[in-house]
Amino acid sequence: MVKQAVATVARVTGRLLARVLPVMLGVVVAVFFLLRLVPGDPARMILGERATPESIAALQEQLGLNLPLWQQFWDFLTQLVTQFDTGDSLVTGTSSRLLIAERAPVSLGIVVFAVVLAILIAVPLAVAAARNRDGWADHVVRILPTVGMGMPLFWIGLLLIIVFAVQLHWFPVGGVGSGPGEPLRSLFLPALAVALGLAPPLIRSLRAQLIEVFEADFVTTFRAARVPERRILGRHVLRNAVLPTLTLLSVSTAYLIGGTLVVEKVFGINGLGTLLFQSIGSRDFPVVQGVALYCAILVVIVTTVAGALAALLDPRLRTTKGGRS
Repeated sequence: MVKQAVATVARVTGRLLARVLPVMLGVVVAVFFLLRLVPGDPARMILGERATPESIAALQEQLGLNLPLWQQFWDFLTQLVTQFDTGDSLVTGTSSRLLIAERAPVSLGIVVFAVVLAILIAVPLAVAAARNRDGWADHVVRILPTVGMGMPLFWIGLLLIIVFAVQLHWFPVGGVGSGPGEPLRSLFLPALAVALGLAPPLIRSLRAQLIEVFEADFVTTFRAARVPERRILGRHVLRNAVLPTLTLLSVSTAYLIGGTLVVEKVFGINGLGTLLFQSIGSRDFPVVQGVALYCAILVVIVTTVAGALAALLDPRLRTTKGGRS
């Protein structure tokens, strides 16, 4: 059984990697060339408006910006493959890999925290709505996602700051504390803001699937046999209903990462989002390319993990033929 599960996970992971590697190459090519279309010369941005043409030309030569575009791309691709680095920052001279490694733990913490909160919000609400279909609880739960999906993340973040940080003083207004338990407390509101944006589609998907499973014949049979409702829900209904929602969650990864980068700016958190905005402003191409590339890798990892979990939960995916993926 264990060997079969491991083989299934390895097979699904291999298929997903085969699909996403071309996507990764596309991200690398698109990010490199699109950044070159952005107006503004990095050398002039670094030296300032009073820089002389000679000093700008010297810095362009030093940074390799005077080389033909194809040669810049080849050098970038070579460094990425051999050193797994998108190059040194044009502004600070520090390796972009090191800059990203310093900021990534905070951003990843918000992502993981947000997923946990979104699940804790979505599952009870979807279960309450499905078990009381067309009742008042169902009507309330059906309205909440509509309201939540209409609110931009930065606005949700500002509301949370005003209520829970400024008025109630339960959480810090911004930044990440360093004392015992402070990082977790500091990241709660940013993660909640992202979770409130992520939860509405999860609630809708899970509610629809739960209603469908609740009305299935095998659930009726369990109820006729007087199996406790809690056992039916935990062992059979949720397991059968969660797969489409799990897929939706993995598809929402790009939204989740994008939302995290925006929310970091609202809460003044020094994570990848802040680094990305600063690097775009200074035309720091290697750092922007690095953040985009590592975010794409994170999407790949989450998609792979979700596919592997789906294979473990759905027996049809454990067969070579007839699987969904």
